[in-house]
Amino acid sequence: MDAVTNIAKGRFIHYASLPGTNDGLVAVVLEASGLATDDALQDFDTLAALLAGTSTEQTTMGRKPLTGVSVTVDDTANEASFDADDITWTAAAGNATGKLVICYDPDTTGGTDADLIPLTIHDFAVTPDGTDITAQIDADGLAVAENPA
Repeated sequence: MDAVTNIAKGRFIHYASLPGTNDGLVAVVLEASGLATDDALQDFDTLAALLAGTSTEQTTMGRKPLTGVSVTVDDTANEASFDADDITWTAAAGNATGKLVICYDPDTTGGTDADLIPLTIHDFAVTPDGTDITAQIDADGLAVAENPA
């Protein structure tokens, strides 16, 4: 993982537990061209604000809802993590990508980008060529919250 957004620090495990009735997590792909730095990307509080900056969504591949989302609390290691199934784009096309943003959607039945909260940002540098592209989720999950050393 490259970064937990500032708005999600201390809260991303709560959001990943999907506390709402019609909520979910969604993966949004950003184009490599014009991509803001990690430092800048982590400052945006909504997906709408992020996309109003210099970064552009790679819309040809499309957004993907995350499936198999789970939160694990490890009392022995004093940490909590969230995980999801791998994400696959079939016959992916479009511009080269640079980042994958995992967002919390509080209302999958009718929210807007202004409602989506960016949680984590991951490197995702691929050039779509018509083949399937899979974002393989690490065995340790998408993100881990742990006590600082």
